[in-house]
Amino acid sequence: MNVAVMGAGTWGTTFAQVLCDAGTPAVLWGRRPELAHAINSCHENPDYLPGITLSESLRATADPAQALAGADVVVLAVPAQSLRANLCEWAGLLAPHSLVVSLMKGIELGTRMRMSEVIAEVAKVEPERIAVISGPNLAREIAERQYSATVVACVDEEMATTLQGACHTAYFRPYTNPDVIGCELGGAVKNVIAIGVGIAAGMGLGDNTRAMLITRGLAEIARLGAALGADQHTLSGLAGLGDLVATCGSPLSRNRTFGENLGRGLPLSAAAASTSQVTEGIKTVEPVLELAQEHGVEMPIADVVVKVTRGQIGVGEAAVLLASRSAKPERYGL
Repeated sequence: MNVAVMGAGTWGTTFAQVLCDAGTPAVLWGRRPELAHAINSCHENPDYLPGITLSESLRATADPAQALAGADVVVLAVPAQSLRANLCEWAGLLAPHSLVVSLMKGIELGTRMRMSEVIAEVAKVEPERIAVISGPNLAREIAERQYSATVVACVDEEMATTLQGACHTAYFRPYTNPDVIGCELGGAVKNVIAIGVGIAAGMGLGDNTRAMLITRGLAEIARLGAALGADQHTLSGLAGLGDLVATCGSPLSRNRTFGENLGRGLPLSAAAASTSQVTEGIKTVEPVLELAQEHGVEMPIADVVVKVTRGQIGVGEAAVLLASRSAKPERYGL
């Protein structure tokens, strides 16, 4: 099996490393030739994973045709909002039999499509050949070969099992799941909740507040998932609760860090510019809330995050709203 990983950011590079460690040949595509050269010559990605030595078997290129030539599996690790434009360029290079895998955690602006839906529409790939990898996967920890687990979701069980074997290492344990919708929603919406948690943390609020927001955030994800046909068991597992806890609790999380910067008083532009990588939750929050409104789903945390990122309310008012909820029996919903 030959794999092309399209996107040489932190997670794309890390997943390519996982594949190599699992004995699966991988070619990593990055848009900048100088970064590809650094990976090939120094076995390091100095821009996104400085200080981590990559496998000598990992090859990088800035030529998408070269990366995709003969690829049985194509792993997409570009920013969610750039997926459509990239796929328009790459679709003709995909082999007709290839399995297309999404590492992205976002909802497309305008269309409100999940990433698997964008892949199906643009590249004309059948659902049976589209897989999603999602879970509590903070990339740098995995690149350091710390223990982690993930979910490989595909409606075709054989495809899921094949991909599971291709990325299973001593430190990276993949579980299969047919619920693509649940895995994608869990991965996308948790970024929105993490921004809310970050705002609270940046304002100095403590662990009780964080636990409340994580729990209420999971309830919001589950309500939206139920409306869109997700399996509720998925959202209580690695791709739901597991990913939510990791993203809301770790300083490695770009979404939580963005929220913290807002909570500390930084303006939106400065908070977003504090990281060299894309903070997916900033763009995902609006289509998530639009989906919720379309399906009559209540998502108060997402609503607050939208208002903050639009500049409609300040963080002081946001903190009050994040903590506000009518008193009622817990069984009626958080």
